[in-house]
Amino acid sequence: MSQNITVLGLESSCDDTAAAVVRRKDGTDAEVLSSIVWGQEGLHAAFGGVVPEIAARAHAERLDLCVEQALEQAGLTLTDVDAIAVTAGPGLIGGVISGVMCAKGLSIGSGKPLVGVNHLAGHALTPRMTDGVEYPYLMLLVSGGHCQFLGVHGPDQFTRMGGTIDDAPGEAFDKTAKLLGLGYPGGPLIEEEAKKGDPKRFRFPRPLLDRPDLDMSFSGLKTALRRARDTLIAEKGGLTVQDRADLCASFQQAVADTLAEKTRRACVAFGKPVETPVLAVAGGVAANSLIRSALQDVAANEGFQFLAPPLKYCTDNGAMIAWAGLERFAGGERDDLTLSARPRWPLDKAAAPMLGSGKKGAKA
Repeated sequence: MSQNITVLGLESSCDDTAAAVVRRKDGTDAEVLSSIVWGQEGLHAAFGGVVPEIAARAHAERLDLCVEQALEQAGLTLTDVDAIAVTAGPGLIGGVISGVMCAKGLSIGSGKPLVGVNHLAGHALTPRMTDGVEYPYLMLLVSGGHCQFLGVHGPDQFTRMGGTIDDAPGEAFDKTAKLLGLGYPGGPLIEEEAKKGDPKRFRFPRPLLDRPDLDMSFSGLKTALRRARDTLIAEKGGLTVQDRADLCASFQQAVADTLAEKTRRACVAFGKPVETPVLAVAGGVAANSLIRSALQDVAANEGFQFLAPPLKYCTDNGAMIAWAGLERFAGGERDDLTLSARPRWPLDKAAAPMLGSGKKGAKA
């Protein structure tokens, strides 16, 4: 096989319709030839969160156009790519189905191999695409729907060291923003409000820090904020602009402190398989500057090299799916037309379910 591999990647697991073309040159270096992301914020803003049916319909309408634009930007056609990678889970099942069916059609029409990708693996492998990180490394995957510490040992080799037992941080940010009337998506809006607030005014809990393991919880933190909000409203008849800013700043600080301490413990547990191990962070919440800074300090204190992808690769995108698919393809992995869309798909198949399990399998 040629040392140069070019893969088209499709992503539609939540509310971003994305396609990208990524090439690996000389067997090592990654080059993102194109990356197109069509967001859906305007479609969901009125509801304060993602509406699965609306998201799925938007994906079905946009995916082919997104792919066309990605190929055009890369200056390629389908005949020029070596494989087609697609998010096959986990995620909102309607959106995942839209992506898988589109990828199958492209594969049939072009005769190109099909590669199914775990969305979480896309995030976890992003540092290899952006910075050429060598295995193994420690990953904090922190997004709207997931929060896990992972030992990354290969394209399909992940060890889950701990994670959230309820809400993910991104979900908590979105719900908190809704409680404060800020809109959607919540993460960037809370971060902006927090710049004007006092992070010490409200002493919100730092959940599960009394437990020595690496598990986390953010549902109670959101509840604590709601109670503080309700107390202010009862006392004053409403929230002032400063009240809201202080609530945002205190909430954001509590999340950052919790993640920082759990990450410190994860560094200790991961150990030092190499002289200077890597702590990487990925996922939408990794775009938060306060959280990034806190994690960077932890890495420095623990003797780890800190890596965070460029902001455009923190949120959902097709480039990370193309790269994860490229790694699987280069290792000889292929999927056929029986590839199924999966709402649940744990990275570490040997780990016990964290959020419960049902007929469709473990949630995480």
